[in-house]
Amino acid sequence: MLPLILSMLLALTLLWPAETLALPSSGAELFDLHCAGCHPNGGNIIRRGKTLKLKALEQQGINNAEAIAAIARTGIGQMSGYAEALGEGNDVIVADWIWEQAQKAWIQG
Repeated sequence: MLPLILSMLLALTLLWPAETLALPSSGAELFDLHCAGCHPNGGNIIRRGKTLKLKALEQQGINNAEAIAAIARTGIGQMSGYAEALGEGNDVIVADWIWEQAQKAWIQG
């Protein structure tokens, strides 16, 4: 009976789409999955002035990763919150990554 159950689990694992099995593990992956569609390279395709660039963040009074995490969770202005989509604790991970990118002027490397 056990070999049959293991075989079924293996078959399900092989048939299941890979992207649903691997959870994002880094801020960059979370950003690509949930944020980059509207904020490519820290920009904003919806509202040009509401970017994730350091100057724009500071003009809005956003001066640390915790403030970014709060916005990621609850939303701001036209942007909805992503608490459920990001999952518990991932708001902090992606916010830390965004803040780091803002500090580096979104220059990768």
